[in-house]
Amino acid sequence: MGAKIPKPTDRRVLRTKRTLRDALIALIQERGFDQITVQDVCDRADIGRSTFYTHFADKEELLAGGFDDLKAGLQAQAKTQGRALGFAAGLIEHADEQRRLFRAVVGKRSSHGVQLRFRQLLIELVEDDLSGVAAPGPLRDGTVRYLAGALLELLAWWVDGRSGLSTEALEKLFHRLSAPALTALRNS
Repeated sequence: MGAKIPKPTDRRVLRTKRTLRDALIALIQERGFDQITVQDVCDRADIGRSTFYTHFADKEELLAGGFDDLKAGLQAQAKTQGRALGFAAGLIEHADEQRRLFRAVVGKRSSHGVQLRFRQLLIELVEDDLSGVAAPGPLRDGTVRYLAGALLELLAWWVDGRSGLSTEALEKLFHRLSAPALTALRNS
């Protein structure tokens, strides 16, 4: 009989994944995503390469797992907001708490691949949020991408410190600017 394979919810597995994710985040803040290797992540986390590859195929999958966790947390929090694009408050708060990381993700020094993955996260969040507002089609799809792009640009502008806005003011601005697009979508 072979060794017992730990379940994905096993505390050791969760701890290993969290340690690897924390190492990746620290390295992204220091060097940027493109300059990091799997070995760098393993060295920082003090975890062997074979353990890394037990859980992730590559650093991109490790990054994607972090974005998936963020998405799930924001969706859960948005349900308590009771309004369209309610996830924005949680995302802005998270960006404020992790400003240095968000600069590395959406700022000028970010890698193109990381920005694309973050953009996809925003598209998925907006799309999920607007799925009950209008039927699928070009108007809804365009509105989803329009709002996701607007939020991405506002976050990039804000985390670079050029706006001078508080988290609450940024959220209010996003909702105010989004209102005409949402109204047009609802009235279609």
